[in-house]
Amino acid sequence: MSTASSRPVRLGPRSVTALVLVSVIGLIAFGWPLFADAGSAVTSHAGDAPWLFAALLPLLVAVVVATVADCGMDAKAVAMLGVLAAVGAALRPLGAGTAGLEPMFFLMVLSGRVLGPGFGFVLGAVTMFASALLTGGVGPWMPFQMLSMGWFTMGAGLLPGPNGLRGRGELLMLSAYGFVAAFAYGTIMNLQGWVLLQGLSSGISFQPGAPLDENLVRFLAYVTATSLGWDLGRAVLTVVLTLTVGGTLLRALRRATRRANFEAQVTFEAPEKPSAGEPPHRTYVTYEPE
Repeated sequence: MSTASSRPVRLGPRSVTALVLVSVIGLIAFGWPLFADAGSAVTSHAGDAPWLFAALLPLLVAVVVATVADCGMDAKAVAMLGVLAAVGAALRPLGAGTAGLEPMFFLMVLSGRVLGPGFGFVLGAVTMFASALLTGGVGPWMPFQMLSMGWFTMGAGLLPGPNGLRGRGELLMLSAYGFVAAFAYGTIMNLQGWVLLQGLSSGISFQPGAPLDENLVRFLAYVTATSLGWDLGRAVLTVVLTLTVGGTLLRALRRATRRANFEAQVTFEAPEKPSAGEPPHRTYVTYEPE
């Protein structure tokens, strides 16, 4: 019997198509106000969150179904998704948002690393949805948070060298990713809220219909003035937790993945014809990863 691999759940063509589709829709949802005309009645995110949420849920289901179709994920993978989402949702209130200290981010980095980008995207989005229900953080920002966390976790699954880099080097790579991605998460979420602030200050507020480069300069000034310190707290905590307890958690996740053996397929070996006078050979069932 062969041992099961602890490699990430791979992406097949259907999984890639579903992830590209949901990411394109997400990017349009975040950025379209920057390209709207000044006289347009739809230059904010105030009314698009319900529509985005309605589109996001079936797309998340599509990513799961596509991953199942590509690599044969089963109930064990869905169970692990539920457990990790519940743990991540429980971790989020521990920081209570104080100075950006959100411990769930380091768990998403490690989970995405072990379980792959497709699984990671769904895990990130589901975790944010569950934590919003747990903390009462349901609002027009929630679907944008789900997308951003999905991208955050997916990025960890796309990092190179899942089998060639282990130990301290891997933790340093994950820490560097977590540091940069924590700022990226905060920046893209700022874009969602920034377009709602119009006319407060000509230096940092969103100006509908203004040239894209001018609005981007205002946006950078807004990020620097309002959330840079908050994002720094999130990034530093992610690095500290990854370096201190990341090795133990990575081993636990990989052990659970090997035991679950997500991509194992059953094969039957035909018995060899026994020689004269020998007892019949047995038929062996093996579980081979793809």
